[in-house]
Amino acid sequence: MKRPVFLTIILLLITHFLSAQQIPPGKVITTYIKAKTLENKAGENPVRRISVYLPPDYENSSKRYPVIYFLHGFFWSDSLLVNNDKINRIFDRAIHLKKIKPVIVVMPDESTVFKGSFYANSKSSGNWSDFTSIELVNFIDSRYRTIPNKDSRGIAGHSMGGNGALRNAILHPETFSSVYALSPGVLDARYFALTETEAYKNTGRIKEVKDLSKPENTGATILYAIARAYNGNSRKPPFFADLPFSFDGENVKVDTEVLKELKDNSVSELPFTHYENLRKLKAIKFDWGKNDEFKHIPVTCRSFSQTLELLKIRHEAEEYIGTHGSEVSRENGRIENSLLPFFNINLKFEE
Repeated sequence: MKRPVFLTIILLLITHFLSAQQIPPGKVITTYIKAKTLENKAGENPVRRISVYLPPDYENSSKRYPVIYFLHGFFWSDSLLVNNDKINRIFDRAIHLKKIKPVIVVMPDESTVFKGSFYANSKSSGNWSDFTSIELVNFIDSRYRTIPNKDSRGIAGHSMGGNGALRNAILHPETFSSVYALSPGVLDARYFALTETEAYKNTGRIKEVKDLSKPENTGATILYAIARAYNGNSRKPPFFADLPFSFDGENVKVDTEVLKELKDNSVSELPFTHYENLRKLKAIKFDWGKNDEFKHIPVTCRSFSQTLELLKIRHEAEEYIGTHGSEVSRENGRIENSLLPFFNINLKFEE
């Protein structure tokens, strides 16, 4: 390598490093709430941790800020968003590069004993949607300098969190004006169940809740979590849920009522049952990787977009080259270059 070229590369690396060092950092505050909406008999802790990102200028100003509620995925949590994904650095960088004006981001921990709540009201494990869209919002508005109205509130999330973002935006247009879902998972829970029939065989070996923590039971954990969210049964311990399939040897038994309940409680049904709510939302966007490892996601995202198009609901739906998470939280990834600019356009900021 010629010396001038080598020196140029070194200078570029130094410039990049110094530029990164000069990005003003925001602050992540950890707080807790004992949620009345999450009182339950199924063993879930109603005390919830919340990570709140405050923009760099928050402590040195008196102005109010819009809020983005960002929901984590299955097997994940608010602390992993910060400590593993370094999502706060994405917010810092996007604000510094003026991809979004300063904003508060709220990341609630809605992981469960079964690893995920799906942000839905459950008959057995708590009203997670009510917590997300009502109790949590009131809690945040009472403690931080937010702009406390729907025009300045958006909701987003990845995977299970994308599912929850769409669900809660559609159910609560009085709370949120805009929604962005990254690779939303299990939009159609009935379709997911029908494509995973064989996996339900593994649920038969789960006798106690503690068995769900074993690595070989990961698939069964997901199935039980979905059942607990959509088919909760407070009279059926220890799992407090109904499954759509059971097995007698190799013979599968189908519970058609449970399958119907899965369908009825899916996000994919909300455009039909909450059409007027959808029309009240200012902006809707969701995206997904073409090569997502979870094969149901591209299929159900395309189908959901077709449903919205059929109903003449304005929205953006984008398929890109990538997997379930490869493009989401990296530098210049989907959060930085698509999600945050989307909210910069669609949320109302203080003049």
